[in-house]
Amino acid sequence: MGVGKSFALIVLVAVNFISLATACSNGECEIVLEDCKGAGDCESGYYCFSCPLGFSGSRCVRSQITDQFKLLNNSLPFNKYAFLTTHNAFAIDNGQPRLAVTNQEDTIPQQLKNGARGLMLDTYDFRGGVWLCHSFGGKCHDFTAFGPAIDTLKEIEAFLSANPGEIVTLILEDYVQATNGLTKVFMDSGLMKYWFPLKDMPKNGQDWPLVSEMVADNHRLIVFTSNKTKEDTEEIAYQWNYMVENQYGNGGMNAGSCPNRAESSALDDKSKSLVLVNYFESIPIKQMVCIQNSQPLVDMLHTCYGAAGNRWANFVAVDFYKRSEGGGSFQALDLLNGELSCGCADVHACAVSPKCFDVSFSFL
Repeated sequence: MGVGKSFALIVLVAVNFISLATACSNGECEIVLEDCKGAGDCESGYYCFSCPLGFSGSRCVRSQITDQFKLLNNSLPFNKYAFLTTHNAFAIDNGQPRLAVTNQEDTIPQQLKNGARGLMLDTYDFRGGVWLCHSFGGKCHDFTAFGPAIDTLKEIEAFLSANPGEIVTLILEDYVQATNGLTKVFMDSGLMKYWFPLKDMPKNGQDWPLVSEMVADNHRLIVFTSNKTKEDTEEIAYQWNYMVENQYGNGGMNAGSCPNRAESSALDDKSKSLVLVNYFESIPIKQMVCIQNSQPLVDMLHTCYGAAGNRWANFVAVDFYKRSEGGGSFQALDLLNGELSCGCADVHACAVSPKCFDVSFSFL
């Protein structure tokens, strides 16, 4: 083994050692990813979790991303980074009676605090305004409504105001028909001052602006809509003019296969510079998600890399984003940002060496 690979292997060992650091409570230490009895047994960035189908008892598993901008820099184009994305970010089980599937457990402020930077929201006309609903037939109902969109958008505004170096992307499944309905709710929420302008969105596969430039210009909110007409009428970007996306739901969870969803062009269409990978079941089963968000998620990211013409995903959309056997969706993002930033299988290695090497890396 050459000197370069020996050094690289030491880096990876160090990265693994850091990720298995001890977590202490009341003078007693537990090893991260090993047994825990409660929240106090796990260090910051981890929580005590049980995944009966994956391991016995409870373990400290990851609950936060590695912030690639703080670990490395923000000097690359936006499309050279990857972002944790919460599918149906608003669909949270809060005890209210409704006939709608839930997909997340944390509030949106908690999701943002833990590193989610892509939020999938379903917007509808309802009760004279714009609401977030998990519904059907393009109509929102009392039993499918989760709340007014303005409330969630104000939470996002508060996050962007408090975190001036961060960028949030909203991916809207958009059923709003009211004239300028979306524009009004964004204006009322105070988010327009962060709006990334449509005219600056690259087409034909060009790179996006540098993240550092987007931050300097305060263009820190990117919004995509599924409604093609909104690009002309409200200057809200039509998602599939800029992004390719794999099949959502059960059709996107077949090992070794990564087909595009019907609305998207082929994943290897490089005239679209952003890649979104969905990995969640049509009807989520909480007990299964901790398995799905672990090695199978990483395997699918590799499959979709090939399907997308050797391009790594920029957005990874999952349900119940903190559930895993260990590193979960957070480790998957470390993989993506490592590959995008320096060709390494973990973003932490990029912080040590700008060049990578051919050494396998396992994900929990």
